[in-house]
Amino acid sequence: MANLYLKAFHIIFVVTWFAGIFYMPRLFIYNTEAGDKSPEVRDVLRAQFNVMMKRLWYGITWPSAIITLILGLLVSYTGPWGALLFSEGGRWLLIKVCFVILLYVYHFTLHSIFKQEMKGVFKYTSQQLRMWNEVATVLLVAIIVLVVVKSALSWVWAVIGMIGFIVVLLAAINIYKKLRK
Repeated sequence: MANLYLKAFHIIFVVTWFAGIFYMPRLFIYNTEAGDKSPEVRDVLRAQFNVMMKRLWYGITWPSAIITLILGLLVSYTGPWGALLFSEGGRWLLIKVCFVILLYVYHFTLHSIFKQEMKGVFKYTSQQLRMWNEVATVLLVAIIVLVVVKSALSWVWAVIGMIGFIVVLLAAINIYKKLRK
């Protein structure tokens, strides 16, 4: 029974972590685009975005990432997941863990961009940040599909589906860019 509560809280913090990593790049985009405004407007906008980014990053995103990791390890330790991980039927779980590791790598790249923007360094265009924003979406879809479908997943169709999903996302970003102009 305790394992179910651990699992429930793990899922809750996964959701809050994703909320942070989905919204943070949006704030990067808005902060970057504020550079196109007059100096007075730019300074006001960037001051407000910096406050919002600090609160989101340190108040929600980082704590959720840490609690997600701790609870995920506890769920793995207290449940049958360790034995399943390296069995033939558990290959999906091993691949999911790889995607989760990629998600943490993505989190650290966001932290790097966050630190740059806090220093007033804007290395990326809003278009580049929009594309980077979709990496979390791709990882979320991959993780959820693996968890739901598990070992019944056809790898050929999974790869084709992910490529198709990425193509649709990139097309949507380009259409949005054209509509903005």
